Amino acid sequence: QVQLMESGGGSVQPGGSLRLSCVASPRDFPVYRMGWYRQAPDKQRELVATINYDGSTNYGDSVKGRFIISRDNAKNTMTLQMNSMEAEDTAVYYCNGRWFTANRPEDAWGQGTQVIVSS
Repeated sequence: QVQLMESGGGSVQPGGSLRLSCVASPRDFPVYRMGWYRQAPDKQRELVATINYDGSTNYGDSVKGRFIISRDNAKNTMTLQMNSMEAEDTAVYYCNGRWFTANRPEDAWGQGTQVIVSS
């Protein structure tokens, strides 16, 4: 069982940058895949980016070239560096972790952190 906690949300102007962090507990629990998802008002939750234990990444089309995801396996932490932010990036961002028990996937979610992009 894993617990996740996000931090770093806030307000930023268009074109600005923001960095989100997520910590998985316990520290020694191996989370195979970590990722960020976001949900804007009246929209479904969508993929932002994921990163596997080996460092391989996957990005949603809307953030490619602007956001960078990374992780530190020793610390069980993950970071999302958001650059060239747009109003459409406004959403609640959720940290996700996935691992496998007897070859079955299991997930944990953070509580979410608000990101607002406006002039």
